[in-house]
Amino acid sequence: MGGAVRKTIVGRPVLRLSTQEESSRGNGMNPVDSMKGAHVRMELLSSPVYTSGARDMVQAVTRRMGFAELDCSQIALAVDEALCNIMRHGYENKPDQPIWVGVWPVDEPGVPGGIRIVIEDVARQIEPEKIKGRELHDVKPGGLGVHVIKEVMDKVTYEKRPGGGMRLTMIKHQKPVPVGGSASDGCEGGKGCHA
Repeated sequence: MGGAVRKTIVGRPVLRLSTQEESSRGNGMNPVDSMKGAHVRMELLSSPVYTSGARDMVQAVTRRMGFAELDCSQIALAVDEALCNIMRHGYENKPDQPIWVGVWPVDEPGVPGGIRIVIEDVARQIEPEKIKGRELHDVKPGGLGVHVIKEVMDKVTYEKRPGGGMRLTMIKHQKPVPVGGSASDGCEGGKGCHA
């Protein structure tokens, strides 16, 4: 499998990572066209058991890309919230439905480097303009996932996929390192976020 990770339950893959090379040559997975060319691509089932794998992968990639530690954690949180929303609202808690996650670096002239994360499903479709978090003054458990995603990421786009399901595209640009700080801590003065 060329470095890919695969776990199987009852003969069905539930979590799969693949490289760009493996994605482009075909690997037996149902390809999602918009995921072609992703530097990292993951397929998982809609069970909360597997959200940690996607979260850990995104956090590790953002660290390697040089994001501040706080940003790495926040980006991973946005991915976790998006996956939970798909599982809960899109798939109505069915634990055996496919979700795809793709990751690309953002390298545009005149724009700080960053990451683009695309999450796709074949869940029920909803009009993108209806995807909103609840009002913050409405204090109750849950309902903050969309708000968290939009606060953490620089650009968030929801759209219907042709043929069914939804696509979420999230982009986060790196922040300049503060004077006296370091990219690894993401905090002023190089004191670390827990100082």
